[in-house]
Amino acid sequence: MQRFTTLKLASFVFGLLVTASCWGPGADDTNDDSSIHGEPEPIYGEDQVVTVFEREHVYFGDENRRQVDTTVTMPPADHLFESVTMTVMLSCPMWGGPTSRCDAWDRYGWLAVVENAGEEEETVIEFWRFITPYGVGGQWEVDITDLRPLFSGDLTFRVFIDTWVGPGHESGDGWAVDLAFDYKGGTPEQVPVAVLPVWTSHSFVYGDPAVSVDPAAQTTLTLPEGVSKGTLRVLVTGHGQGNAENCAEFCAKTHTVTAGDVSRPTLLWRDDCAETAVPNQLGNWEYGRAGWCPGAFVYPWVEDISSAIEAGQELTISYAVEPYVNTCRPDAETCTGCVFGTGCDYNGSSHTPPNYVLSGLLTLYK
Repeated sequence: MQRFTTLKLASFVFGLLVTASCWGPGADDTNDDSSIHGEPEPIYGEDQVVTVFEREHVYFGDENRRQVDTTVTMPPADHLFESVTMTVMLSCPMWGGPTSRCDAWDRYGWLAVVENAGEEEETVIEFWRFITPYGVGGQWEVDITDLRPLFSGDLTFRVFIDTWVGPGHESGDGWAVDLAFDYKGGTPEQVPVAVLPVWTSHSFVYGDPAVSVDPAAQTTLTLPEGVSKGTLRVLVTGHGQGNAENCAEFCAKTHTVTAGDVSRPTLLWRDDCAETAVPNQLGNWEYGRAGWCPGAFVYPWVEDISSAIEAGQELTISYAVEPYVNTCRPDAETCTGCVFGTGCDYNGSSHTPPNYVLSGLLTLYK
């Protein structure tokens, strides 16, 4: 395994107030604010839909709108919800009227909550990752109840799509983005009380011995009091092609997360693109890839690490990927293994550096 290094963390914990106040007095309580069990009655949130983005035009052009922020008020942290369902829709912008076109290419994208947006200490907490379809729209519904502590109070949301087209471009006008959260009041099977950022989203080169990177980031967190269970939620995707083994987009490699003494390996590969991605795309979307498909959201890699959770104690979490040397790179001693016969120089299209993009969250429960 590669040597672990330390990755700087955000200094805040989303939803920690819930630990102390998720069992608050109900609206119809009198002088006695405790239940028969000696605890305050729960506050059940009202069923509601919160719209974050509505046909938000994301594009590149004279005005760079590949990244768009908005501020929205979400339900209070001490309200309980049985479920939270997120709906995301990508569609062709209305800029060109009936002739408007979606971006023709598959683009990397994500959704995040942003602390201190626009300031030097800005922290971006990615909670969903997706790849756009080739030239057509798509819609997804995802249960994100476990991330409920992220979504309370006044929040800045950010959408990013790595598009390089915009109004009037020959390859499309960009994307229109819709994002909404559907809350159902009640008690979930497990009550999530906090979400801690483990790794903020970052990319690292894979397979170049001369490049100093942190593909095995090691982080130590201090867990709050009152928690007994935890799940680690990791987003990792491979990108770059034309290299030895066609890494990192088209090579399957074993990735491992370790929390305390608990290690969980997984083979990062998505082989269900033909069945699960948006159908009838205008490109090669059916082939398997390292953790993603064009026209699909990235499945989070979720591991139960409850046996490593001790309230009030420190927890060390690390990530590693199996060793690999890319022999098809510009400074390779012997240039070999270039799957497309391009030679070892990167060309920005059929031969690009192998890399992974990683982020991670830890959800803690009562």
